Amino acid sequence: MIHAADIDKAVERLANTKFLLVLTGAGISHESGIPTFRGNDGLWQNYRAEELATPWAFERDPVTVWKWYDWRRGIIGKAEPNPGHHAIKELEDIFENFLLITQNVDGLHGRTGVTRMVEIHGNLWRVRCVREGKTSMLMEVPLSSIPPRCECGEMLRPDVVWFGESLPTQALEQAFKALEMCDTLMVVGTSGVVYPVASFPETVKSNGGFVIEINTEATPISNIADVSLYGKSGDILPALVNALGV
Repeated sequence: MIHAADIDKAVERLANTKFLLVLTGAGISHESGIPTFRGNDGLWQNYRAEELATPWAFERDPVTVWKWYDWRRGIIGKAEPNPGHHAIKELEDIFENFLLITQNVDGLHGRTGVTRMVEIHGNLWRVRCVREGKTSMLMEVPLSSIPPRCECGEMLRPDVVWFGESLPTQALEQAFKALEMCDTLMVVGTSGVVYPVASFPETVKSNGGFVIEINTEATPISNIADVSLYGKSGDILPALVNALGV
């Protein structure tokens, strides 16, 4: 249950925010019908995501890894941005100083028109040549050939961060710069357990910033959040935007 006083507190803070940083996780995409692809949601032909989303699995069996990604792309391709996604785009339009950091690889935020964004775990629709390193978008669903190949003849891989891989340096630099500059962090639909992103709320708090959490249930972030709003982000975010009345 959301208390009106908590909504008012969040709106008052947003109205006085100079730099808004928004961090989103799987929860906001789940409201668009996209499974988490972890645990039972990610079970495919008796494989789990943790077994397939690794550089070692790709090196050993790229065909099986790509068949799994082709299946995921088929599910994600049918999804649409929900009111929460669109409300974040409205927040970008409202705030002169704004950045969205998303852990999601589904591309739904981009489809709302958000431009000031860091896809810190990559994008499922972008591919990277394993030889040349160049990236491009591959929107074909289902894929006509598995594994897909670059013009140079080498295999392409999903341009996402796999288990055992480091986050992209440029994305991390953008994120850390925003963490230093923002005065309000809004955390939407993430459980706050995957590092280094899980440390972002603590970083903002240590810098004297304000943390607003939006989730369907309490998380480790709830212990340090200034305001926790429990419910669907597709309901809460549009309500916050409307209350701002900009």
